[in-house]
Amino acid sequence: MSDVAETLSRWLQEYGSPGANAAELLCDRHDPAAVAFRFVDVAADGDPSCTTTTYGDLAEGSRRLATALAGRGIRRGDRVAVLMSKRPELVLTLLAIWRLGAVHVPLFTAFAEGAIRLRVESAGVRLVVTEPAERPKLDALDGLDVLVTGDAFDELVAGSRPWADAEAVGGDGALLQLYTSGTTGKPKGVVVPVRALASFHCYLHHGLGVTPDDVYWNAADPGWAYGLYYGIVAPLLAGRANLLFRGNFTPASTVAVMRTFGVTNFAGAPTIYRALSKSGAVEGVTLRRASSAGEPLTPDVVAWGEKTFGTPIRDHYGQTELGMVIGNHWHEDVVHPIRDGSMGRALPGITADVVGGQIAIDATASPLFWFAGYHEAPERTAERFTGDGRWYLTGDTGRVDPDGYFFFAARDDDVILAAGYRIGPFDVESVLITHPEVTDVAVVGRPDPEGIRGEVVEAFVVTAAGVTADRHQALAGELQALVRDGYSRHAYPRTVHFVPELPKTPSGKIQRYLLRDR
Repeated sequence: MSDVAETLSRWLQEYGSPGANAAELLCDRHDPAAVAFRFVDVAADGDPSCTTTTYGDLAEGSRRLATALAGRGIRRGDRVAVLMSKRPELVLTLLAIWRLGAVHVPLFTAFAEGAIRLRVESAGVRLVVTEPAERPKLDALDGLDVLVTGDAFDELVAGSRPWADAEAVGGDGALLQLYTSGTTGKPKGVVVPVRALASFHCYLHHGLGVTPDDVYWNAADPGWAYGLYYGIVAPLLAGRANLLFRGNFTPASTVAVMRTFGVTNFAGAPTIYRALSKSGAVEGVTLRRASSAGEPLTPDVVAWGEKTFGTPIRDHYGQTELGMVIGNHWHEDVVHPIRDGSMGRALPGITADVVGGQIAIDATASPLFWFAGYHEAPERTAERFTGDGRWYLTGDTGRVDPDGYFFFAARDDDVILAAGYRIGPFDVESVLITHPEVTDVAVVGRPDPEGIRGEVVEAFVVTAAGVTADRHQALAGELQALVRDGYSRHAYPRTVHFVPELPKTPSGKIQRYLLRDR
């Protein structure tokens, strides 16, 4: 058996066993003096500073917080949502949730009340842990128990006795419940079992090639799958410290963090790399490894990365339902040359192909495949699999060459990829249509004219009778604010077009490709 196969076998057994204990696997088994996370801030003068959290800090604090959460009635299987930025309390809270055998439901801090309500109600959330700046978004959710960070939170943790035991939910027990972007309807719940940790560990080790001597920085937000799976969970599994940057992204701040902390292994969305490439701010930064995920990476950015960082930027592919499954892997046991336009080859433990024009994963021949179906949505689950249950269909079209290199073509579900975020048109349309002066609406993604964000959201609006052209400018602003303030900041339409009617098929379906081609 090869080293890769032996490693996979060990992880599958360890993370899939009936006695698998998330708190033990993610925290308690590590050296208590080892650094788990570096929380980075950038001061007004541009100089980064950081505070560190060790595994010992996390173990002690999460045990005490687990006692406090249990005192609020949280038990095994309960859903606990966390609406929090990248701060020490975030990781502490997640570990406390897992000690009780409860399930973490992530809430992105850019969400407004509408997106939060959908996830909280769908998951049956018992408690939300948040921070003062985000607390007002929860005011309209009647009867919801809320715990807010701050002095009272700190006193609650310090004053609680450490929770004695950690609940072992086993490999099939639920760890996380995330939601998809909602491209063909409401966002769908994805329950992540503990055994999925084998897949996450495999990608960190083989896909990203993170080693003990790396200074690792996954810049994705943990409110979404890539940042949660590989910026929080996988580093904890492997005992590899990750940087959690608490500021807003700018090319200057990113370069400052890289320089100050000597980052060697960086992972982020293509929009980060594009912005860096156009900024002229990247000087004196050398990376050992650079990886990209979230949308296709263009060859010019790959070439820029090699020239600037001394290493190419390797493209990787995955989904909320899968984790990362295809990539231009870094580890020496599985590394292969990059081919222009290719997102690479299947990760060890994954068998992939193209079925009916879609990129597909063989569920029967992929020991790292863990998706069992959408939460309380059997019909939506059935749409993802072939009739015999063998193939999981990603909904993304593409091709594979004879050497096993995959090439992405398009998103079947019209997902919009803006600044690394997957945005479902239906979600945005559902907000816009609530305006009394809107009678019909369609949302599409169009190439960003500045070449930085990948795509931008654009809306095509049919107005009610009596709305004249001199009203359009003000109405466009109202519609943008409606999405930005009522749903999510990253999803508002950058441009609003007013049209007399929308192109539709005879059955009434909007032909979005015609709008994109305008």
